[in-house]
Amino acid sequence: MTTPLLTQITDAFNRANRWFWQTPDRALDDAHEAVLKIIVIEDQHFDGQRIDLDSGQYSGRILSYISSELRNNLLAARIRLSEFNFSRYILSLEPKKAKDLCHENTQNGATVTLRKKSSIVLDKLQVIDEVLSRYSSEKDRINIALDPGVASVYQGEPSENGNGGDNAALRNRPVPHRPSFEELAKAETISDRSSFLPRTILGTLKRVQKELDPKTEEELVNKFRISKFKTIISLRFILLAILIPLLTQQISSNFLIGPIVDEFEHRGTINIFLNEDMEEEALVDLEQFERKLKFEILIGKLPELSPQAMETKLKAKALEIEEEYRDRSADSIKNIFSDLFSFLAFGLILWTSQREIAVLKSFMDDLIYGLSDSAKAFIIILFTDMFVGFHSPHGWEVILEGICRHLGLPESREFIFLFIATFPVILDTVFKYWIFRYLNRISPSAVATYKNMNE
Repeated sequence: MTTPLLTQITDAFNRANRWFWQTPDRALDDAHEAVLKIIVIEDQHFDGQRIDLDSGQYSGRILSYISSELRNNLLAARIRLSEFNFSRYILSLEPKKAKDLCHENTQNGATVTLRKKSSIVLDKLQVIDEVLSRYSSEKDRINIALDPGVASVYQGEPSENGNGGDNAALRNRPVPHRPSFEELAKAETISDRSSFLPRTILGTLKRVQKELDPKTEEELVNKFRISKFKTIISLRFILLAILIPLLTQQISSNFLIGPIVDEFEHRGTINIFLNEDMEEEALVDLEQFERKLKFEILIGKLPELSPQAMETKLKAKALEIEEEYRDRSADSIKNIFSDLFSFLAFGLILWTSQREIAVLKSFMDDLIYGLSDSAKAFIIILFTDMFVGFHSPHGWEVILEGICRHLGLPESREFIFLFIATFPVILDTVFKYWIFRYLNRISPSAVATYKNMNE
């Protein structure tokens, strides 16, 4: 019964192992294919020269499509090239295995030598570097996902009569400046506006000065554009940071770790209990079942049972409890490895999204400091009472016990009480320091409102 399943698992593991060792070749091929698409656009529409979105040769819709293709292919090429470099570094830890797999690739029945393979890799890397170097200035612009409406603002959109594509005024209109990641991250926020003078006086003077400035309208449009881009990038990054780890956890648990752990469980190599707490819970369940049987016999709900019949029922219940706790132990092992993959995915997102994190920080800065004083005070009281308040130890205890059950760890009361005695205190200190150091300097009225509401 288990031999075919074990064979399938072995074959799946071998395929996954081969897929892993072929990651550099696959990533390099994808990057090379992406830059070839850019070269095709250059040859067909720009006479083999660099794609110039400001040339005015095409209408707004065509330029929007070309810009989208350029952005997507450059982004794909850079991501795949990073994957190529990172996977080669990982595989370099076992050079002998990598060398053996290089010789396993066949083409028309002939073995591809390592020298020929290295030549092919160098040729592809040269093509990729040539294309990426031509668009190095686009690095900050290609990651901003523009919708068709925004693209039409930048590139010019045809008019309703259908002749907008041939309208020279639209094509020759100066293209507004697209904010880069650095501009989005370094944009002035409310936390940057502080001085020894009252904010109301400074705000009034600055407002009058801006109203008299002829460039006020252009500045407002640029600020709105920056705010829109910051919102799009921040929301997209938050969704990716949540969805990718969750999907990684589910996929690894159900399709990668799950079948292997289930096979070991069927073969009986996984312990019934991973810790003493689980064993004590199982004994309590069995004792409760025995007391329940005796109680139902005493009240006449069940007929009198002989010692052999009682032993049979207890044995059947013990086997049921054994199966239940063996499944719990297997699920805990799955959770450990799948959560590890999920954390690795989350760390990879953070490592590859430094600019998005800077934009998100600026976005959250504007969002938090832009609230009204009563809203700021309400949020501060809500978070402090929830995480560091009088009733917070009960919540932390439930969270820590749930984490221990999820990972199959023993619920150490000493560790839980030590954590509750230290971590909320650290959080409370951080909250108070933030209120004293930043909020009190930026919004004194919010601090006063918080003190009044807290009293």
